[in-house]
Amino acid sequence: MNWNKLTEVSQLQTIKEESFNNPVLILKHSTTCSISGTSLNRLERNWKQEKVGELKPYYLDLLRYRPISSEIASMFKVEHQSPQVLVIQNGECIYNASHFDISFAELENLER
Repeated sequence: MNWNKLTEVSQLQTIKEESFNNPVLILKHSTTCSISGTSLNRLERNWKQEKVGELKPYYLDLLRYRPISSEIASMFKVEHQSPQVLVIQNGECIYNASHFDISFAELENLER
């Protein structure tokens, strides 16, 4: 799995623009949380790019870049959770899940 690092608030506008061409996944991950670690591991272990097409994955380290998470919640109108995945398409969040509800199978079955 090839994560794109999300380290600047300005990247959110780029993500929003990218989502009009291809859907984008954002994973918000807390490096000190065991639930977050388990969710990340399950997602990475099951990831098969061919099953999600052009879905582009971004990784946000919540502890290092907390202000970005707050901006994500505001921009995409989704309450902050950790861990959390969001799928952005056509500039809007079309799917989000948190904690043990994060599932590759759910991502694979999203209508895009």
